[in-house]
Amino acid sequence: MTEESNTSIGKKIWSFFIADEAPVSPTTTGTSVTPVPVAEVVRPVTSEAGSVDKKFIDHFVNLLEKANLQGPDYFEYRETLKNLEGLGLSEDKRYQAAWASFKAMSNSTDYSVLTNTANQYVTMLDTDRQHFLKDVENAITEKVGGLKNEVLRMQQENEAIAKQILALQQKVEANKTQITKLTGDIGEQSAKITTNKNNYEVTYSSFVEQIKSDISKIQQYIANQ
Repeated sequence: MTEESNTSIGKKIWSFFIADEAPVSPTTTGTSVTPVPVAEVVRPVTSEAGSVDKKFIDHFVNLLEKANLQGPDYFEYRETLKNLEGLGLSEDKRYQAAWASFKAMSNSTDYSVLTNTANQYVTMLDTDRQHFLKDVENAITEKVGGLKNEVLRMQQENEAIAKQILALQQKVEANKTQITKLTGDIGEQSAKITTNKNNYEVTYSSFVEQIKSDISKIQQYIANQ
Protein backbone atom coordinates (compact mmCIF):
# COMPACT_ATOMS: atom_id res chain seq x y z
CA MET A 1 0.00 0.00 0.00
CA THR A 2 1.48 3.40 -0.98
CA GLU A 3 2.23 6.22 1.45
CA GLU A 4 -0.57 8.28 -0.12
CA SER A 5 -3.13 5.51 0.41
CA ASN A 6 -1.95 5.07 4.00
CA THR A 7 -2.46 8.74 4.79
CA SER A 8 -5.93 8.76 3.25
CA ILE A 9 -7.22 5.42 4.56
CA GLY A 10 -9.01 7.08 7.47
CA LYS A 11 -10.87 9.37 5.10
CA LYS A 12 -11.76 6.38 2.89
CA ILE A 13 -13.03 4.36 5.86
CA TRP A 14 -15.13 7.35 6.91
CA SER A 15 -16.60 7.54 3.41
CA PHE A 16 -17.58 3.85 3.50
CA PHE A 17 -20.06 4.53 6.30
CA ILE A 18 -20.83 8.22 5.78
CA ALA A 19 -22.87 9.83 3.01
CA ASP A 20 -21.08 12.06 0.53
CA GLU A 21 -21.03 15.74 1.37
CA ALA A 22 -23.70 17.86 -0.28
CA PRO A 23 -22.52 19.24 -3.63
CA VAL A 24 -22.30 22.84 -2.45
CA SER A 25 -19.24 24.77 -3.59
CA PRO A 26 -17.51 26.95 -0.99
CA THR A 27 -17.98 30.68 -1.57
CA THR A 28 -15.50 33.35 -0.56
CA THR A 29 -16.41 36.75 0.86
CA GLY A 30 -13.30 38.71 1.77
CA THR A 31 -11.26 36.32 3.87
CA SER A 32 -14.15 34.19 5.08
CA VAL A 33 -15.20 30.91 3.48
CA THR A 34 -18.66 29.34 3.63
CA PRO A 35 -17.97 25.70 4.58
CA VAL A 36 -19.42 22.71 2.76
CA PRO A 37 -22.16 21.10 4.90
CA VAL A 38 -20.94 18.32 7.17
CA ALA A 39 -21.65 14.79 5.88
CA GLU A 40 -24.47 12.85 7.44
CA VAL A 41 -24.37 9.22 8.52
CA VAL A 42 -25.60 6.74 5.92
CA ARG A 43 -28.78 5.11 7.19
CA PRO A 44 -28.62 6.91 10.55
CA VAL A 45 -29.68 4.69 13.42
CA THR A 46 -31.53 6.42 16.23
CA SER A 47 -33.80 5.27 19.00
CA GLU A 48 -35.19 6.40 22.31
CA ALA A 49 -32.35 4.49 23.97
CA GLY A 50 -29.52 6.16 22.01
CA SER A 51 -28.31 7.48 18.69
CA VAL A 52 -25.33 7.31 16.35
CA ASP A 53 -22.69 9.51 17.97
CA LYS A 54 -20.00 11.32 15.95
CA LYS A 55 -17.35 10.73 18.62
CA PHE A 56 -17.96 6.99 18.39
CA ILE A 57 -17.95 7.14 14.58
CA ASP A 58 -14.51 8.79 14.81
CA HIS A 59 -13.48 6.17 17.38
CA PHE A 60 -14.48 3.25 15.12
CA VAL A 61 -12.92 4.86 12.06
CA ASN A 62 -9.66 5.24 13.99
CA LEU A 63 -9.79 1.59 15.11
CA LEU A 64 -10.46 0.32 11.59
CA GLU A 65 -7.77 2.59 10.15
CA LYS A 66 -5.15 1.16 12.54
CA ALA A 67 -6.34 -2.40 11.88
CA ASN A 68 -6.36 -2.10 8.09
CA LEU A 69 -4.66 -5.20 6.71
CA GLN A 70 -1.88 -5.15 4.13
CA GLY A 71 -2.93 -5.74 0.55
CA PRO A 72 -6.40 -5.68 -1.01
CA ASP A 73 -9.14 -6.84 1.35
CA TYR A 74 -12.70 -6.03 2.40
CA PHE A 75 -11.98 -2.28 2.60
CA GLU A 76 -10.74 -2.05 -0.97
CA TYR A 77 -13.81 -4.04 -2.07
CA ARG A 78 -16.03 -1.69 -0.02
CA GLU A 79 -14.39 1.29 -1.68
CA THR A 80 -15.19 -0.11 -5.11
CA LEU A 81 -18.79 -0.70 -4.04
CA LYS A 82 -18.99 2.91 -2.92
CA ASN A 83 -17.63 4.13 -6.25
CA LEU A 84 -20.32 2.15 -8.13
CA GLU A 85 -23.16 3.91 -6.35
CA GLY A 86 -25.24 6.15 -8.54
CA LEU A 87 -24.61 4.14 -11.71
CA GLY A 88 -28.09 2.67 -11.72
CA LEU A 89 -26.90 -0.89 -11.19
CA SER A 90 -29.05 -3.31 -9.27
CA GLU A 91 -27.63 -4.37 -5.94
CA ASP A 92 -26.53 -7.80 -7.11
CA LYS A 93 -24.91 -6.36 -10.24
CA ARG A 94 -23.10 -3.76 -8.16
CA TYR A 95 -21.68 -6.37 -5.79
CA GLN A 96 -20.68 -8.58 -8.72
CA ALA A 97 -19.07 -5.70 -10.60
CA ALA A 98 -17.12 -4.75 -7.49
CA TRP A 99 -16.00 -8.37 -7.16
CA ALA A 100 -14.80 -8.42 -10.76
CA SER A 101 -12.79 -5.27 -10.12
CA PHE A 102 -11.38 -6.70 -6.88
CA LYS A 103 -10.29 -9.92 -8.59
CA ALA A 104 -8.33 -7.90 -11.12
CA MET A 105 -6.78 -5.79 -8.35
CA SER A 106 -5.85 -8.66 -6.02
CA ASN A 107 -5.22 -11.50 -8.50
CA SER A 108 -7.48 -13.62 -6.30
CA THR A 109 -10.53 -15.60 -7.29
CA ASP A 110 -11.49 -16.68 -3.77
CA TYR A 111 -14.19 -14.40 -2.37
CA SER A 112 -13.46 -15.67 1.14
CA VAL A 113 -10.67 -13.08 1.33
CA LEU A 114 -13.53 -10.56 1.58
CA THR A 115 -15.64 -12.36 4.16
CA ASN A 116 -12.61 -13.42 6.21
CA THR A 117 -11.15 -9.93 6.44
CA ALA A 118 -14.58 -8.37 7.03
CA ASN A 119 -15.11 -10.82 9.88
CA GLN A 120 -11.72 -9.88 11.31
CA TYR A 121 -12.86 -6.26 11.48
CA VAL A 122 -16.15 -7.31 13.13
CA THR A 123 -14.16 -9.32 15.69
CA MET A 124 -11.95 -6.31 16.37
CA LEU A 125 -15.03 -4.11 16.89
CA ASP A 126 -16.55 -6.75 19.17
CA THR A 127 -13.37 -6.79 21.28
CA ASP A 128 -13.42 -3.02 21.55
CA ARG A 129 -17.07 -3.18 22.63
CA GLN A 130 -16.24 -5.59 25.44
CA HIS A 131 -13.53 -3.24 26.69
CA PHE A 132 -15.93 -0.31 26.49
CA LEU A 133 -18.67 -2.12 28.42
CA LYS A 134 -16.12 -3.02 31.11
CA ASP A 135 -15.14 0.64 31.35
CA VAL A 136 -18.83 1.56 31.69
CA GLU A 137 -19.23 -0.98 34.49
CA ASN A 138 -16.18 0.42 36.28
CA ALA A 139 -17.43 3.98 35.85
CA ILE A 140 -20.80 3.08 37.36
CA THR A 141 -19.13 1.32 40.29
CA GLU A 142 -16.72 4.16 40.90
CA LYS A 143 -18.95 7.20 40.35
CA VAL A 144 -22.51 6.12 41.12
CA GLY A 145 -21.58 3.49 43.69
CA GLY A 146 -19.31 5.92 45.49
CA LEU A 147 -22.03 8.56 45.61
CA LYS A 148 -24.56 6.07 46.97
CA ASN A 149 -22.15 4.98 49.68
CA GLU A 150 -21.54 8.60 50.60
CA VAL A 151 -25.28 9.25 50.86
CA LEU A 152 -25.71 6.17 53.05
CA ARG A 153 -22.83 7.24 55.27
CA MET A 154 -24.30 10.71 55.75
CA GLN A 155 -27.77 9.34 56.48
CA GLN A 156 -26.31 7.13 59.18
CA GLU A 157 -24.31 10.05 60.52
CA ASN A 158 -27.48 12.13 60.65
CA GLU A 159 -29.24 9.48 62.69
CA ALA A 160 -26.44 9.70 65.24
CA ILE A 161 -26.30 13.49 65.15
CA ALA A 162 -30.07 13.72 65.66
CA LYS A 163 -29.62 12.02 69.02
CA GLN A 164 -27.00 14.56 70.13
CA ILE A 165 -27.46 17.98 71.65
CA LEU A 166 -29.36 20.74 69.89
CA ALA A 167 -26.10 22.57 69.04
CA LEU A 168 -25.33 19.93 66.44
CA GLN A 169 -28.56 20.61 64.52
CA GLN A 170 -26.69 22.85 62.07
CA LYS A 171 -24.54 19.88 61.15
CA VAL A 172 -27.65 17.82 60.48
CA GLU A 173 -29.13 20.51 58.20
CA ALA A 174 -25.83 20.89 56.34
CA ASN A 175 -25.71 17.18 55.69
CA LYS A 176 -29.32 17.15 54.46
CA THR A 177 -28.44 19.81 51.92
CA GLN A 178 -25.42 17.84 50.79
CA ILE A 179 -27.50 14.67 50.51
CA THR A 180 -29.94 16.46 48.26
CA LYS A 181 -27.08 17.58 46.03
CA LEU A 182 -25.49 14.12 45.94
CA THR A 183 -28.83 12.50 45.15
CA GLY A 184 -29.15 14.85 42.19
CA ASP A 185 -25.59 14.01 41.15
CA ILE A 186 -26.47 10.30 41.16
CA GLY A 187 -29.26 10.85 38.65
CA GLU A 188 -27.11 13.12 36.51
CA GLN A 189 -24.11 10.78 36.45
CA SER A 190 -26.32 7.75 35.79
CA ALA A 191 -28.04 9.52 32.90
CA LYS A 192 -24.74 10.61 31.34
CA ILE A 193 -23.19 7.17 31.59
CA THR A 194 -26.35 5.48 30.26
CA THR A 195 -26.61 7.90 27.32
CA ASN A 196 -22.95 7.40 26.46
CA LYS A 197 -23.36 3.61 26.63
CA ASN A 198 -26.51 3.69 24.49
CA ASN A 199 -24.89 5.97 21.89
CA TYR A 200 -21.93 3.59 21.68
CA GLU A 201 -24.21 0.57 21.26
CA VAL A 202 -26.27 2.17 18.50
CA THR A 203 -23.16 3.42 16.68
CA TYR A 204 -21.56 -0.02 17.05
CA SER A 205 -24.72 -1.66 15.66
CA SER A 206 -24.70 0.74 12.69
CA PHE A 207 -21.14 -0.30 11.77
CA VAL A 208 -21.54 -4.01 12.39
CA GLU A 209 -24.91 -4.26 10.62
CA GLN A 210 -23.42 -2.57 7.54
CA ILE A 211 -20.46 -4.95 7.48
CA LYS A 212 -22.59 -8.02 8.17
CA SER A 213 -25.02 -6.93 5.46
CA ASP A 214 -22.12 -6.75 3.03
CA ILE A 215 -20.92 -10.19 4.11
CA SER A 216 -24.39 -11.64 3.54
CA LYS A 217 -24.70 -10.02 0.13
CA ILE A 218 -21.19 -11.06 -0.90
CA GLN A 219 -22.16 -14.64 -0.09
CA GLN A 220 -25.52 -14.26 -1.81
CA TYR A 221 -24.39 -12.49 -4.96
CA ILE A 222 -20.86 -13.76 -5.46
CA ALA A 223 -20.64 -17.22 -3.91
CA ASN A 224 -23.62 -18.38 -5.91
CA GLN A 225 -22.44 -17.10 -9.31
